[in-house]
Amino acid sequence: MKILIVIDMQKDFIDGALGTKEAVAILPNVVKRIEESTRELILFTKDTHGENYLETPEGKKLPVKHCIKGTDGWQINESVLNAWKENKTAIIAAESVGNIFEKSVFGSTMLVDCIRRLHEECARISEIDIIGVCTDVCVISNAIMLKNYLPDIEISVIENCCAGVTPQGHKEALNTMKMCHINII
Repeated sequence: MKILIVIDMQKDFIDGALGTKEAVAILPNVVKRIEESTRELILFTKDTHGENYLETPEGKKLPVKHCIKGTDGWQINESVLNAWKENKTAIIAAESVGNIFEKSVFGSTMLVDCIRRLHEECARISEIDIIGVCTDVCVISNAIMLKNYLPDIEISVIENCCAGVTPQGHKEALNTMKMCHINII
């Protein structure tokens, strides 16, 4: 089984509170990658914060309210979500697992645990592709967590389907992941 992970393609990271022109620029690539997915389990992460975000450790270091649960900025971009819903070959996860993982920190332990259980119990996973934002924060966090827990699985980050906080941060994160034996394609 092959898995495609879409990291935090939410409105606030594309053209909202923390949006960048680079995130807007990758949107067509992300949509195309999801549309062209064939027989893959497609999973999503959603950065999720509460109204008290500015009082949290992250909020004190990044004092920009974003991805507040229930707000418009918290939602996954509509074209990304529609590409997934319209892909008739995408594998849908069991209802008890779901395809969307909310997370309040950079990496999703629930996502990693789910993939590890899938791999061990029923569906030997051959490859994992990762796309989304931000390359230098959440993409790298999830990619390295997955590599640490599943070292024998080929993990790839698709460069033109990712955007960092800055172009330099994007490049540095890609180089770091490459050094950690994550494929950059």
